[in-house]
Amino acid sequence: MSPPPPRPDRVAPALARWYAANARVLPWRARPGEVPDPYRVWLSEIMLQQTTVATVGPYFHAFTGRWPDVHALAGADDQAILTAWAGLGYYARARNLIRCARVVAGELGGRFPDSEAGLAKLPGIGPYTAAAVAAIAFDRPAAVLDGNIERVMARLFAEETPLPAAKPLLRRHAAALTPTVRPGDHAQALMDLGALICTPRRPDCPRCPLVGDCRGHALGLAAELPRRAPKKAKPTRLGLAYVAIRAGDGAVLLGRRPPSGLLGGMAEVPGSDWTEQGAPAPRPPLSADWRRLSRTVRHTFTHFHLELTVLRASVAAATPAPAGLLWVPPQALAGHPLPTVMRKVLAAGLDSPGGKRIPSRVRNS
Repeated sequence: MSPPPPRPDRVAPALARWYAANARVLPWRARPGEVPDPYRVWLSEIMLQQTTVATVGPYFHAFTGRWPDVHALAGADDQAILTAWAGLGYYARARNLIRCARVVAGELGGRFPDSEAGLAKLPGIGPYTAAAVAAIAFDRPAAVLDGNIERVMARLFAEETPLPAAKPLLRRHAAALTPTVRPGDHAQALMDLGALICTPRRPDCPRCPLVGDCRGHALGLAAELPRRAPKKAKPTRLGLAYVAIRAGDGAVLLGRRPPSGLLGGMAEVPGSDWTEQGAPAPRPPLSADWRRLSRTVRHTFTHFHLELTVLRASVAAATPAPAGLLWVPPQALAGHPLPTVMRKVLAAGLDSPGGKRIPSRVRNS
C-alpha cells in the first residue's frame, strides 16, 4: 500500500517545534520577538539568488553597514553599489537592486508592498522573491520555493517528476502545507530543514521532524529525490584580454562594459568579444611589445564556459590612456567594480612578468 501524503495539520506544528529549537542565526533574519525589516529581507533574498549563505554574509554586512535602509541605497552612486557587489556574481541582480531601491524610496515613499502581487511589480523581483519577502517580511501565507524547499517537497511527497518540470507541482505541495499562522517562520523552517537535515546527499532522516509524514522516506527514495532532467552541456567561448601595465606605479588599463547585457556597467581590461569560434584578435589598446601568457584564464557563467588568452605589456610611465580607458593604480583597483573573471585576468597578468611574444599579426605597430 502506498503511504499517504503528508498532512498539513501534522507537518506545520512539527516543523514549528523543530524550528524553535534549531533555527539558524543569520544576519538578515529577525530574532525571536523582533519585527522583520522588509529592506533587510529583500536585500538578502536578492543576494542569495544563485549564491550560498556563506558567500552572502560578508556582502550583506558590508551593504547594510554602508546603506542601512532603502533610502540610503537609493541615493548611492551606481558605481559604488556595483563595486560593493563585485565578486558576488550575477550582476544583473545589482542593476535591478538599484532600480528597485529607487522605485521603493521614490514612488512608494520607502515602503515595500506587503503582498506577493505588489512585490512582483518591482524591478528584479520574480515569483520566488515576491513569495519569500511577502512571507518572511509581512507574514503572508505565500508558497515559498527555493532549492532547499524544492528538495524537501520532492521527498515529502515522493515526487518523481524531474526538475525543472516538477516546479509547479512542488509549488502546489508547498502551498498545501503552508499554514495561515506564522507562515514566514514556516518558510524559513523549511529552508533550514533543507540546509541542515534534508541535505542533497545523505539526508539525516532519523533526525528529521517530518520523517513520519515523508513518503519519500517510507518508499526508500528520499536520497534519490528530487530527480533532475539531464543538463545540456555548456558551450565554451574564447576571447583575448589585454593587460597593460604602466611603469613607475604599476597602474593597469581599464575600461567599462556597456550598461546592459552580461556584466553590464562593470570594469574590464580591454579585449575581444567572446565567441565559440574565437573572435579575431582586436587591435591592441596601445602600441607595445605584447606577450602572450602561457596561462589561460578560465571562468564559468550560467550558460557557458569562458577561456581567455591573456596578453601582457609594460609601457612607459608617460603613456596616455586611450579614449574611453583609464589608468588605475593597483591600490585603487578595489574602488572599481571588477567582476570575478576580470580579477582572474588581472591576477594572471600582474603575477606573470614574462610571457611569450605574440605573433606580429596581432601586434599594434
